[in-house]
Amino acid sequence: MASVESLQTTALRAPVTLERRVNPNLDDEIPKPFLPRALVAVDTEHLDGSPGHQHNNMSVLQQHVAFFDRNHDGIVYPWETYEGFRAIGFNIVISLMSALFINIALSYLTLPGWIPSLLFPIHINRIHRAKHGSDSEVYDTEGRFVPSKFEEIFTKYARVRPDRLTFSEILLALTEANRNANDPFGWLTSKAKWGLLYLLAKDDQGFLPKEAVRGVYDGSLFELLEKQRSSRKQK
Repeated sequence: MASVESLQTTALRAPVTLERRVNPNLDDEIPKPFLPRALVAVDTEHLDGSPGHQHNNMSVLQQHVAFFDRNHDGIVYPWETYEGFRAIGFNIVISLMSALFINIALSYLTLPGWIPSLLFPIHINRIHRAKHGSDSEVYDTEGRFVPSKFEEIFTKYARVRPDRLTFSEILLALTEANRNANDPFGWLTSKAKWGLLYLLAKDDQGFLPKEAVRGVYDGSLFELLEKQRSSRKQK
């Protein structure tokens, strides 16, 4: 049997381990929490992933991107990214800037060959190649979802509410703590992504709910927001 010391998650001479705590009993709440899930985004409240969300045998990272593949051909062009951002409620300026930044930054990394394309397509089947540094590592390098890393976002950084994040916790704690050395692209991208998510999904009290964060990883949040927006238009 393992000793008590071998199971400790904090060290007194490393204060950061006291500040950013992890859940030592996570395996009692999620079966094999350190096992990367290829198809579903799992947390303590959703052991089988998002109810009603279809994974279509894509990795969780691919599902996140697939929402923006508006014609379902496996490739996301800038105009599709723009359309997707508009569909979930962003204004024209943010949608346009996001489409340009995302497609220009990620396109070449996902191309099947070495010749760049001025159409800046993102190939979904190679999206794992575009995973950037200084992130939460909830996606592994193959685009699978790691439940333990997702739960760490909240055990480490959610101080006001255990299941929600404030803007300052996102901007000054979460994204700062995940910074890798000499990675300005990763720093910028991480803050931009979390900032956009906060604008998109914060609640009436100014918190970003855990469920919204989980839903963005598998794209189910995007689907929900598009349906809600479409329903309001019909009314």
